[in-house]
Amino acid sequence: MKKVLLEMEDQKNSYEQKAKESLQKVLEEKMNVEQQLQSTQRSLALAEQKCEQWRSQYEALKEDWRTLGTQHRELESQLHVLQSKLQGADSRDLQMNQALRFLENEHQELQAKIECLQGDRELCSLDTQDLQEAVWAMAPNVDGGDCCSAGSVPGQ
Repeated sequence: MKKVLLEMEDQKNSYEQKAKESLQKVLEEKMNVEQQLQSTQRSLALAEQKCEQWRSQYEALKEDWRTLGTQHRELESQLHVLQSKLQGADSRDLQMNQALRFLENEHQELQAKIECLQGDRELCSLDTQDLQEAVWAMAPNVDGGDCCSAGSVPGQ
């Protein structure tokens, strides 16, 4: 019986040892799982933080995109206005250039007429002077002097 008791004691000790080893393994596994859980929780927290950063950047980019779209539409509108003004200015420029060419031609014609009239005036002046000299040469002298004396020709 002692032998049986000893065997039972040995079995008990063996079971206790196995139970302790099993319990030790379970505790080690539990610690490993807890460490993995903590690591996973840290990774999750970092991932959530990154996700929030990306979300924030996405919202900022979306707002920038809306702003750029608005600015683009405004600039297109301004471009159309400026193109319209440019067309008007081009049209006025064309009209002004035509008017300038017309005035330049008219100026040249008038300048030619002036030169012609000045030439005619010089000829007429010479003819008038010749006629005056001829008339005075033919006119009798009232005071008995010659026709070319001082004071006898008006305007001299």
